[in-house]
Amino acid sequence: MGNNSDMLKMLNKNCILQIFIFLFTICCLLLTANFAQADIFKYVDEEGVLHLTNVPSIPNAKYVLVLKEKRILFRKNIDINNYDQIIMRAADKHKMDPALIKAVIKAESNFNHQAVSPVGAQGLMQLMPATASHLQVDDAFHPEKNIEGGVRYLRYLLTLYRGNLTLALAAYNAGEGAVAKYHNQVPPYRETKNYVNRVLSLYNSFSR
Repeated sequence: MGNNSDMLKMLNKNCILQIFIFLFTICCLLLTANFAQADIFKYVDEEGVLHLTNVPSIPNAKYVLVLKEKRILFRKNIDINNYDQIIMRAADKHKMDPALIKAVIKAESNFNHQAVSPVGAQGLMQLMPATASHLQVDDAFHPEKNIEGGVRYLRYLLTLYRGNLTLALAAYNAGEGAVAKYHNQVPPYRETKNYVNRVLSLYNSFSR
């Protein structure tokens, strides 16, 4: 009985220590996170180690939202022409239609360069941290860097799908893996279907 009692005491101490570390880490993340990035996510890796982060960036990790910060993604009184010069430069560089870039920005962030989605996508063209890193965008909230990276990625997708804009937009929203999973068709996700239709509609409007 003595050994069992000692073991229970040890287990209780370990549980208390883990809870303390968990709460301490959350406090640290909240103090260092800016207003747009204060959601806290957790995941447990293959070795059973608990990880906490305010920016989910590891592909295929099963993140769980443990603390949600209220945010405003879309702003009123926006100027849709505010980034026209940057858009024109990126469009000319990557041989893209400026109206399409504008449509994607409108659908993604409503021209809010500080926008952050619930899953951590950032900036005007809503780049995920892993995508931004791959595109060598070191500051996704910088309008010019974000647009340059987003347009470069969109150009890549258009090339990948041989000019099929619908598939390129579906992949931009849901990922290339999702499009491949459904045999190069738009994934049957309501969000993705609505997104593609919205961008195409905006594209038509901005082209007039």
